[in-house]
Amino acid sequence: MDQRKAASSNATKSTYVLPSISSGPTMGTLKRNKSTGSTTEGRDRHKGPLVLCFGELLIDFVPTVAGVSLAEAEGFKKAPGGAPANVAVGISRLGGSAAFLGKVGDDEFGHMLANILKENDVDISGMRFDKEARTALAFVTLRSDGERQFMFYRHPSADMLLTEADLDKDLIKKAAVFHYGSISLIDEPCKSAHMAAMQIAKKEGCILSYDPNLRLALWPSPEAARKGIMNIWDQADLIKISEEEIEFLTGGANPYDDNVVLTKLFHPNLKLLIVTEGPDGCRYYTKDFHGKVGGVKVKCVDTTGAGDAFVGGFLCALASNPQLFKDEKKLREALNFANICGAITVTARGAIPSMPTKEIVLKKMKEIEP
Repeated sequence: MDQRKAASSNATKSTYVLPSISSGPTMGTLKRNKSTGSTTEGRDRHKGPLVLCFGELLIDFVPTVAGVSLAEAEGFKKAPGGAPANVAVGISRLGGSAAFLGKVGDDEFGHMLANILKENDVDISGMRFDKEARTALAFVTLRSDGERQFMFYRHPSADMLLTEADLDKDLIKKAAVFHYGSISLIDEPCKSAHMAAMQIAKKEGCILSYDPNLRLALWPSPEAARKGIMNIWDQADLIKISEEEIEFLTGGANPYDDNVVLTKLFHPNLKLLIVTEGPDGCRYYTKDFHGKVGGVKVKCVDTTGAGDAFVGGFLCALASNPQLFKDEKKLREALNFANICGAITVTARGAIPSMPTKEIVLKKMKEIEP
């Protein structure tokens, strides 16, 4: 039997309900609660443990018509993007507490992005604005199947110029989960800032969450990408990767082979490794057990942000229950919830604009209950 089909037979059918936390974005000036690290609007409002997302924030320009090249596109829709920022908004939309740590240009796009995060109740006290560099841009081609191709404008962009001196170390120390990708590891000085932030988070006992989010076009070479991504691999507590990333990181090994994942990618300090399979759901691996959680079939319009919505959904649950790694039933429920978050996101264009609220996810869960 095909491995993917065999795994799918174990798909979860349980219903997951997030812990009792507030939901939906709010507007207004954000103030930090010193005791919880959560953001508030004019008053203290506990939203649960803080998830701090580190890295890039940029503008995606998405063709208004799918299935055309960038040159053929007659128009583009401007959308906020950048994987760590997407995750932060995803968490906040679900009612969790999220903050973003990174740099944008001191330009109209940079301030627009900052305002969008604020409007989505993401703490931006760790954001920095660079007067010398512009906010990053990415033109994203949507093929007819909803998959993407990228053209980046970063020569250099402000996110690449974040320094260790720019880090809000107090904000890092308040986080329960520190989430990051690999794009911030490509260039200095951001690479050193990334490493320093990880060290602070690790020392403070944060859960380190890593989504490599491979973008080969940004790296000097495939070899540099593989080395850079793997350089910090053994420091993460949680890693989320895709099938394609498994093939790349292992030199072409079968991404559906459990032995490949466990022998080549699972390191001794890792608590959980998640392999996402798009509409087919995801697999999970811990030291004690592994399995598969089936996906949700929807009409795909744009896959941009699907993985980030998945990560946001899972981290929102993990921040409230750091012991998810040890309870397979609760882990499967959280992964089912995350799968639905990702599925909803692909039904509309753009990443941040498509991130669902808790109410939308729970409604979808009721619709698909057997």
